[in-house]
Amino acid sequence: MKPSDYPQQEPFTEIGARYHDHVMNLGSNVTGLDIRHGDNPYQSLLVCPADMPGAPVLCFIHGGGWTSGYKEWMVFMAPALNNRGITFVSLGYRLAPDHVFPVGLDDCADGVGWVYHNIAEHGGDPDRIFIGGHSAGGHYASLLTLQNDWKTTRGLPGNIVKGALPISGTFWFGEGSGLSIRPRFLGPEENGAEQAASPVRFVSGSDTPFLVAYGAMGFAHLKMQSERFADRLKEHGVTVETLELRGCDHLQASYAAGDEDGAWVNRASQFILNKTPE
Repeated sequence: MKPSDYPQQEPFTEIGARYHDHVMNLGSNVTGLDIRHGDNPYQSLLVCPADMPGAPVLCFIHGGGWTSGYKEWMVFMAPALNNRGITFVSLGYRLAPDHVFPVGLDDCADGVGWVYHNIAEHGGDPDRIFIGGHSAGGHYASLLTLQNDWKTTRGLPGNIVKGALPISGTFWFGEGSGLSIRPRFLGPEENGAEQAASPVRFVSGSDTPFLVAYGAMGFAHLKMQSERFADRLKEHGVTVETLELRGCDHLQASYAAGDEDGAWVNRASQFILNKTPE
């Protein structure tokens, strides 16, 4: 779909407009299978299959501060991963402020459920599903990995997610988060959603490995959150790899995820294919 095919979302900030133009240009020649799994166009996903049958699958969630963005933003990542034998799926979700937590998260969960039940028809392996995301998408990916209720209610196996790959994500809200304002996707303050939306609260009991990446020159609070989140995972015995993307700010950390010869694609491919890092 094109951005004009979606219900209107909030106008982009200056940084958001720059990001939109760049990633849409990067992915302009990439095609995929567009799937709707709900009534709203944002309840959709794009499948970019690898050529090899039985390929592992990376479901990836776009950022945009929970208030903007399209699944089409992320398709620029597909060629590099397809070339490594990984099927790529970009997940869409309904946006705040019209839809507050947990609506967007539920849409991502429905997308992963669709992948589990249908990806074999497109050459993917439903038993090797990984979840990643950039910025707000990294937050949703981590929350889905660490929570279990959404899996149970959709009849999915508890171990459906084999690994998580957040890039410059947010891992907790409220005190000590470094956020200057309360994100509007959390809804009214009296609902107490900060706790339910904070991945760090669900670390205990998880054994799903993580690859936590962030830009060395990115937003200071997101870099701090990434480092502390990785430490918390390690404290609970979770296998964690970290990757500081040198020379990358917040946007460049996302662009790096499509660089065939770059550090993120190399490490992510090793992580997904269960290869020993070089």
